[in-house]
Amino acid sequence: MLARATLRAAGAAKTGVTGLAKRNASTSSSSEAAAAWKNNALLASSTAFAIGSVAWYYYQFGRQPYAMTPQEEGLHATRYPWEHEKLYKTFDHAALRRGFQVYREVCSSCHSLSRIPYRSLVGTMMTVNEAKTLAEENEYDTEPNDEGEIEKRPGKLSDYIPSPYKNDEAARAANNGALPPDLSLMVKARHGGCNYIFSLLTGYPEEPPAGAVVQSGLNFNPYFPGTGIAMARVLYDGLVEYEDGTTATTSQMAKDVVEFLNWSAEPEMDQRKRMGWKVMAIGGVLFALSVWVKRHRWANIKSRRMLYQDPSIGSTPAAKQPGSTFRR
Repeated sequence: MLARATLRAAGAAKTGVTGLAKRNASTSSSSEAAAAWKNNALLASSTAFAIGSVAWYYYQFGRQPYAMTPQEEGLHATRYPWEHEKLYKTFDHAALRRGFQVYREVCSSCHSLSRIPYRSLVGTMMTVNEAKTLAEENEYDTEPNDEGEIEKRPGKLSDYIPSPYKNDEAARAANNGALPPDLSLMVKARHGGCNYIFSLLTGYPEEPPAGAVVQSGLNFNPYFPGTGIAMARVLYDGLVEYEDGTTATTSQMAKDVVEFLNWSAEPEMDQRKRMGWKVMAIGGVLFALSVWVKRHRWANIKSRRMLYQDPSIGSTPAAKQPGSTFRR
């Protein structure tokens, strides 16, 4: 009887130990599966968030902003390979100087450039003395004196390029009711930017095509909405004599003045591109450093697992002590 009871107790103990081991194994496998699922879900959500952030940033800031939509334009302008639009290129400063000359001698008779001060021309297309001489050619109002009278003074580098008209009403009266727009931000205000303005300046045909209806007082241009524009053709071969000897063809003058208008719309482009390259370089170094720290400093810490061992299991005295063990 004693032997039978002993065998029965041993069998029960063995069954309990086996069941406990199975429960521990199933618990460990289930915890590992849950941890793997959490890691995969975290990785997938992080990837989706990163892709969404990049897409949102490109939608907000990556595309070229224009004040007009393609539906508001006429014939779609041809896309030209402008060098200054490339990430690693800057403005052609000789072209900027020629374009400003075209603006002064041709465009400034109707269009204003009210957002550009003379000081911004220094170092870009003129020297300090040249800009001062150009500013002094115009007169500006001074502050009222003790008697309340306003006198005139020569222009300074801090002054802005004056408008050819005193106000909008005078501009309309001189142009048959049409108001010539300000050209400071014109490249950003039209869909197509440089391509649209270049096509518009060079898109005047000798005669309107057959079937085209042009209202009285307007000129046909297929790139202008409605094809009827109040501005007549203003650029002709040899109209301007460039200081550097460049041949002043219609396309050359249009290209130069368009590049100048692009600079007037974003004079900070060079600084912005340099800052962008610096940010990408520093960001690349920091990303590589973070990958190295992740793999060589945190890998051994994050790969550790904490396992609990029941003190009743095991034959060695150390195994009977309660506590936790770490293993990699």
